[in-house]
Amino acid sequence: MKRLIECVPNFSEGRDLAKVDAIVTAMREVPGVYLLDRESDPDHNRSVITIAGDPEDVAESVIRGIGRASELIDLTQHSGAHPRVGAADVVPFIPISGVTLDECVAIAKRVGREVWERFHVPVYFYEAAAGRPDRANLENIRRGQFEGLRKSVQSDPERAPDIGDAGLHPTAGATVVGARKPLIAYNIYLNTPDAAIAKQIAKIIRFSSGGFPFVKAMGLLVQSRNLAQVSMNLTDFEQTPIHQVFEAVKLQAAQLGTTIVSSEIVGLLPRRALEITAESYLQLENFSPAQVLENRLEESARLESDAETATTPDVRAASLASLAQPFLDVVASPSPTPGGGSVAAMAGALAASLGRMVAELSSRKKSQAAHAKELSAAAVDFRDASQRLAASIDRDAASYEAVVAAHKLPRGSAAEQELRQAAIQTALKGAIEAPFEIGRRAADLFERLGQLERIASPSMISDVRVGRLMAAAAVRGAVENVTINLESVTDTEFNRRARSEADALAARVFEHSTSGHKIPASI
Repeated sequence: MKRLIECVPNFSEGRDLAKVDAIVTAMREVPGVYLLDRESDPDHNRSVITIAGDPEDVAESVIRGIGRASELIDLTQHSGAHPRVGAADVVPFIPISGVTLDECVAIAKRVGREVWERFHVPVYFYEAAAGRPDRANLENIRRGQFEGLRKSVQSDPERAPDIGDAGLHPTAGATVVGARKPLIAYNIYLNTPDAAIAKQIAKIIRFSSGGFPFVKAMGLLVQSRNLAQVSMNLTDFEQTPIHQVFEAVKLQAAQLGTTIVSSEIVGLLPRRALEITAESYLQLENFSPAQVLENRLEESARLESDAETATTPDVRAASLASLAQPFLDVVASPSPTPGGGSVAAMAGALAASLGRMVAELSSRKKSQAAHAKELSAAAVDFRDASQRLAASIDRDAASYEAVVAAHKLPRGSAAEQELRQAAIQTALKGAIEAPFEIGRRAADLFERLGQLERIASPSMISDVRVGRLMAAAAVRGAVENVTINLESVTDTEFNRRARSEADALAARVFEHSTSGHKIPASI
């Protein structure tokens, strides 16, 4: 059996995506590690990265991510709704197959030592890796957050780190490393901006206050949506399943005069959790089968296996067809998402993948030896572009679903109508930014493919040109989605700026085809 573990490091940065990109890039430098998911939340100011692979590879990948985070994130300048004590705040290792929880504890201990020795960031151990019973609970370690812990650790021996000096890193704080069973990060949005209601519900349902076993919960206000949120970690979904928690929050919300707007999964979850909850209606926001841990792992393993065993064109073609059909089916389904924006993102991702193929194959040809270094660098750029555009497939669909959710808010009283309209306008702006991100990346890609044509093998020029046409189509699709959503935005200044940027994006790609001729506006 293949040895496989998962790690879900949480980094205290959810607004500056360039920093998050740099952290992820450092983690992906280690071969054999699958990047399964990444999510950034500006309200929490936090990013959750999910990776999996061989235990040794995952450990080194996480260590590199922690090191990069300690360089880039300054907690003295950090604020957000989520509690934190470190730039790399919490790093749990989870056994998946062929590895025991005790082995994950050993990995956590080794990683903790490496983090201190390499980066001088002190480390606390929690959950199964905890050296003291009171530190099994993450909340006990994070009490007071970075600012409070920085003061108390100097004078209170009980708060000293498990590894490192009795003092935090001046800007990166401390990192909490542990080992645990699979955990589900689950949030419920309430139809009220009153965070006190969310906090009261969280207190009722969490285990530490006498509520459900294996439930950790806190209440907060998500400012970008002006909605209160009950934010939870379900540490044993088989003992306390999602639908049980959902019904409890629904009941408490009703008693406090409000309702549930929607709920969401953050990151991935085990397939078994959905099987247990299959008969309950959870109002999951932004959910996709790609968030199921086993599905993503099986997809990655299947891709690797197909690449190794596809020895004939027929076998390879059959494999590719089977991979493409699920996406085609979900686009064709009678549902508004995924729609044109997601398809535009897919077009861009395919363009980038063509560019990567051409760059990698060209770099191996003797005829292009003079450009080998440049081609290798281009291949890395195209790989990253493809991954980011692929991630935008779900992001665009989620932005539209947020608009739908806003339209479903109550419109009874004048105050409710005002709240509903504000939520709709906020969601619309998000549904404009999502295709804008696709358009910007695709426009950059269009130009990068033009540069590739100059140095690529002549036998592959047609692939480059097809890639440019796909990139241009991605930009056009993105601009169309921006334009249609702008019709409903009432902010005139936002409208003006957005239309100006949309025109600029169009101008970058629609003036030239791969052969130098003008691309018709109807492309």
